[in-house]
Amino acid sequence: MRAPAFLALALLGAPAAAEPAGPPLSSLTLVGPPMAMFRAPRDACDGVDLPDAPLRAFRDATGAVVAFGLHHRNRALRGPDLDRLKIDCAVVLESGHRPDPALYDDRSWITATWTEDGRNVAALLHHEYHADAHPGRCQAQSLMPCWYNTVTAAASRDGGRSFGRAAPPVVVAAPPFTQDIDQTRHRGFFNPSNILGDGRWRYALVATTGWDRPGSDQAAGVCLFRSDDPADPRRWRAWTGGGFAAAFPDPYRIRVRLPDTCRPVGPFPGPVGAVVRHRGSGTYVAVFMAAAGGDFPRSGFYWTSSRDLIAWDRPRLLLAGTTLYDDPCKAGGEMVAYPSLIDPAAQGRNFDDVGEQALLTYATLRTEGCTVTAERDLVRRPVAIKVWP
Repeated sequence: MRAPAFLALALLGAPAAAEPAGPPLSSLTLVGPPMAMFRAPRDACDGVDLPDAPLRAFRDATGAVVAFGLHHRNRALRGPDLDRLKIDCAVVLESGHRPDPALYDDRSWITATWTEDGRNVAALLHHEYHADAHPGRCQAQSLMPCWYNTVTAAASRDGGRSFGRAAPPVVVAAPPFTQDIDQTRHRGFFNPSNILGDGRWRYALVATTGWDRPGSDQAAGVCLFRSDDPADPRRWRAWTGGGFAAAFPDPYRIRVRLPDTCRPVGPFPGPVGAVVRHRGSGTYVAVFMAAAGGDFPRSGFYWTSSRDLIAWDRPRLLLAGTTLYDDPCKAGGEMVAYPSLIDPAAQGRNFDDVGEQALLTYATLRTEGCTVTAERDLVRRPVAIKVWP
């Protein structure tokens, strides 16, 4: 899952919700050194097992932890708890690299999961269609003009041992045009956050590049999606500024006269790594990565807080470091990416709540000159969390 530097700059200009007045809602402080959870290629089953997405986890029906955050040949990390995760070499969801874009089976990452019982698991997939890899599908022969992103769905009936997709596939969020349109830039919806539960509703934050269409211009940014049943992926709707009403169906099968749009939320310059709810206060805390510039004085991981998932306070630096939005030629040997926030003592089965302590998990990526190598570690660092009433 690539994260081009231009994307962060593009989303910096996206409109955001108003910042709440007054002092910050929360404080996050790193209180320990990093520890490796998975090292590639040392711990890999084959060459594609490397940290390539924010870590997601749930407890299965036996109480064991199942986690995802590797590559598009999707394998799980499993263990009795977050301290003892080991890779399971069985592939739970394969990417087909199929040339037909209407099949949504080029490259897919499991990037969000939700389960009520530990057996039936709904998943949101970050799907990339790279038309330059399929002859005749793109006018250009380079990565960015041919890159088309969608969020699709998959489901497991065996606690995450295997995932299947419907036929035809269910699209949760797609731009209102097919992949051959506007082949001048990266396009679509991408990088869902984890799924967060609150009462009857389930939420996820999804990034979009935006688009220009007569009567329906979508701003770039991060949109808030909501569903009352993740097991039915057709029920996801996005915040429009007045309610959760925007739907983004499969453009290969459903043509709409005037496409819906969502209103971006938050101060996010790119995708949200994770969003969790603080148990004591109900405050939401999100972590994400940003390159230096504008409201972000240094490159690294930031956090922000909200009472309602719509208005977020000013982001603050949690961990400084060269990110995937920066120039790898200037990384000095290492970059950081894909932050997530997970509390081993979470009360929910889906690790969507935190207490006074949690783990910041993320990937470190070795660089050689201007090349980002396949030597990557999934690491964790303890974080102290304080939320003011």
